[in-house]
Amino acid sequence: MITVSEKAKTRIAQLMDEQHYDPSYFLRVGVESGGCSGLSYKLDFDNQAKDGDEIFGDNGVKVVTDKRSVLYLFGTELDFTDGLNGKGFTFNNPNASRTCSCGESFSV
Repeated sequence: MITVSEKAKTRIAQLMDEQHYDPSYFLRVGVESGGCSGLSYKLDFDNQAKDGDEIFGDNGVKVVTDKRSVLYLFGTELDFTDGLNGKGFTFNNPNASRTCSCGESFSV
C-alpha cells in the first residue's frame, strides 16, 4: 500500500484543479531505471488503468502503480514539502537502502 499525507493530498487536488482534470483521473506512481542511485520515482496523472495495475486509495486520493513498481513502493508515504530546502513531492520509502541528496532516486 502507498499512503498519501495531508499536504500531498492538498497539492494533488490543486494540480488536478489547475489542469482541469475530471474525477476519472488518478495519480500514477511508478519506479523506473535511472537516477544517480539506480532507480527514480515517477509521478503523473492518468485516467486509463492498465492490465496488472495495483490500485490503492488513501486519504481520498486514488493511487495506481504497475506490478513491478509496487514491489519497490510498498509501505511508502507520498508527502509534499514547501520548505526552504526545496519544494515538491517526497517519498518516505522504507524499502530504500540509499537515496540521493535530491530525493528523486534510490536503491534497494
